[in-house]
Amino acid sequence: MQTGGSALAALWTFPSMLLSAFLVAWGAEAAQFLISQGLALAILAWLQTIPEFAVEAVIAWDAGRDPTRSHLAIANLTGAIRLLLGLGWPMIYFVFAFSGRRRGNPKGTPSIKLQREHAVEVIGLLPPLLYFIVIIWKQTMSWIDAVILVALYVGYLVVLLRDPPHSAEEISDAPRVSQWAYRLGGLRRKLAIGGLFAAGGFLLYVTARPFLESMLAVAGLLGVSQFILVQWIAPFLSEFPEKVSAFLWARRVTHAPMALMNMVSSNINQWTVLAAMIPLVYGYSHFTHTGVWAPFHFDAEQRLELILTLLQTALGIVVLANMEFDWFDATALFVLWIVQFLAPHLREEVSVAYALWIVILLVGFLVRGRALLAPRYFWETLTQKRPAGSA
Repeated sequence: MQTGGSALAALWTFPSMLLSAFLVAWGAEAAQFLISQGLALAILAWLQTIPEFAVEAVIAWDAGRDPTRSHLAIANLTGAIRLLLGLGWPMIYFVFAFSGRRRGNPKGTPSIKLQREHAVEVIGLLPPLLYFIVIIWKQTMSWIDAVILVALYVGYLVVLLRDPPHSAEEISDAPRVSQWAYRLGGLRRKLAIGGLFAAGGFLLYVTARPFLESMLAVAGLLGVSQFILVQWIAPFLSEFPEKVSAFLWARRVTHAPMALMNMVSSNINQWTVLAAMIPLVYGYSHFTHTGVWAPFHFDAEQRLELILTLLQTALGIVVLANMEFDWFDATALFVLWIVQFLAPHLREEVSVAYALWIVILLVGFLVRGRALLAPRYFWETLTQKRPAGSA
């Protein structure tokens, strides 16, 4: 991966990325009173993952010209997903717990309790994971796989449309900018909210590349290897907008569920649209350079990377199946992530640990006779009638 940026550019790109993250987060908070919160977060996730798409597109294009670089495309995809779940989810919990104590909330180990509508995001992770079992089995990704993954994402958006917007009475809890935009009323309200999304998205678009290049230049000066740059440093930097908005919401304690769903929505985006982009960009690049469209192939090493990532996300689904996220969940997810980060050679052992934890949790649910809330709430969302006049 080429890093032609200047480390000094970080002096302007870093604050620009911060501002863009604030703008789109304010837009999402105001939008949840016009459309469902899940749909607002899906829009937010699209804007926030612009840097991720830019990085993945460059890597996939280079791999199409030189197939020996294909492993970097999988490394970036899996690194981005595992980083968001293994570091992002726990970060939200610990910020939530720490902020709660500072505000005088009772001591102990509180859990983040999800709302019924969040079952759509939790279960929305499942279909792409099931389809990725097929992809892992055949060790290729073609344009057909891309179409199926995008279709799964569209289906997820359709289900989100069934959730109603939040009550306008809750607007008083939103930041002042979000309140201002919503209280304009009529067409001006929609233009203001759309303007927040557009301004933040545009700033993200123009800042993403120089921001990544400047930060990668800093990492390069420190002697970081290319694989570490691609699998961990680049995803960490490209996920910066998500982490900023999630951190802001987690600090407000009551908005911690929204922060967690921001991350989950981005995970769904990664497993579907971001993954679908790889065979399309790779195939077109290969066609441009050789005259032949080719599917994207990956070897046994990348297959193991995908299995590890799939098991981690599957564990995330099971952990949230009862619509709660507690200190043990956050700590264990972080510990398993940090182990694979510090000791990459233990990937198989970590994969086994993820699988065993999934089995233990599922057996525990059966033994205690506890019904999983997320599937039930998801089914209720599918079968309910949309409220009259909902956006």
